[in-house]
Amino acid sequence: MCRNITTLRGLEPPATDEEITAAALQFVRKVTGVTKVSDATREPVEQATQEIADIVTRLLDALPERRQPPKTVPPLRRAEVQERIAQRIKEREEHERMHEQGIAHSH
Repeated sequence: MCRNITTLRGLEPPATDEEITAAALQFVRKVTGVTKVSDATREPVEQATQEIADIVTRLLDALPERRQPPKTVPPLRRAEVQERIAQRIKEREEHERMHEQGIAHSH
């Protein structure tokens, strides 16, 4: 399912919109049990994720500064996660290129 949601309050630099949205999506997946978004679940999951991200953004803005930074580094700030994301993007682009050129391939 999903890993623990990382603490975003008190990060330096502050949490990005991408990090907040990723945490919101983790929350939505956890509470709904939706591990893979399908055509049937896409719209409600995306809407809930955006609403929760908006709430979290307002909450982080309203809370006072932390005395200590969080003990864990958010996944999107970890080098190994960035490498996996870059690899997935590269593979997706290659897959789309094969479709565009009509090259036979497996799914």
